[in-house]
Amino acid sequence: MGDKQSAYQGCLLGLAVGDAMGLPVDKKTWEEICEEYGPNGLLGYDLRNGSAEVSSHTQIAAYVGNALLVALTRGRPGAYVQYITMALKEWAKRQHFPRDPDKSPFWVSQLPELRKRACMDARMLDALRAETLGETEHAINNAISPGSLPSAVAVALFYNPKRMEPSEVGTLAANALALTHGNPETFLSGVVLAYALAGIIQQPEYSLEDQFRHACSAMQAQFGFRFPQGDLVEQRIMRAIDLANSQQFTPRDCMERLDCRTAPSCVAGAFYACLKYPEDFDSAMILAVNHSGSSAAVGALTGAILGAKMGEDTLPDFYLESLEAVEHLEQLATDLAVGSMTTGLFNDDWDHRYVQGLPSC
Repeated sequence: MGDKQSAYQGCLLGLAVGDAMGLPVDKKTWEEICEEYGPNGLLGYDLRNGSAEVSSHTQIAAYVGNALLVALTRGRPGAYVQYITMALKEWAKRQHFPRDPDKSPFWVSQLPELRKRACMDARMLDALRAETLGETEHAINNAISPGSLPSAVAVALFYNPKRMEPSEVGTLAANALALTHGNPETFLSGVVLAYALAGIIQQPEYSLEDQFRHACSAMQAQFGFRFPQGDLVEQRIMRAIDLANSQQFTPRDCMERLDCRTAPSCVAGAFYACLKYPEDFDSAMILAVNHSGSSAAVGALTGAILGAKMGEDTLPDFYLESLEAVEHLEQLATDLAVGSMTTGLFNDDWDHRYVQGLPSC
């Protein structure tokens, strides 16, 4: 399980790295970034109180991953979306009241770093106030922002080919994102992301470009007949791949051309950054956050993809030394790896986290 566990940890930690790096420049224009950080933009963390702080992108991935493992532990495979709903509502409650929860089934809710006010997508909080959340066929809004995309990362990490059909990755990702983001372009982008990440972890021998193309094809085969918006998502992904294979524009120009503001364009931007620097995590991070768009979202997705592809051991130490909640994210990633590969009785530590809802001591 060593190499695969490293991929799990690299994915979740890489997501947090990209999130923390992109957060200080999120939604700033490229000109504003250069004015603040120099002509080459942001080249590393902009620490706050000596720490690289994460946002809701990392929080949501952690809450959804925790929720899926609670459902697995309780033997409720048919209730995955129900537990994700519970976790997202718990997260939203903590955004309004970040103090210690009285009781929660989710151990990540006990961690100050993962419950502080750090929402990057106000539409999510608005949606989560509703008594009944959205479904793919019954949307509660038309939100196309990228805030729910980390749910797809958690779904990909949860996938187990011995327990789940491959199509369940797409179904679960679509349903998870549609809870708060009703635009089909948003949840279909999450489907592509989930299929790509699951493929990278389960079949690492394929190139990133092949994984991205296969993920688009899987999304279209599963959802294209119901949602014509899948064509728009695929077009954005194909444009990112074409730009990565072309020398016509500089990487910085390409990021601006991809206009990384919506869910599909953020996925496309992350795919592009990964394709330009498939073996260079640092260069990919710098490219992913330096543009006029959702830098934290693109940084998080880029980090998740390359972290899964390269493994935790390849992440530069300086990215992890000041990152919030590293040990807890490593634990969750390890649990997702274990829970995604086996189904059986777990030890006392597992019971502590996924039955009692308490973090490890």
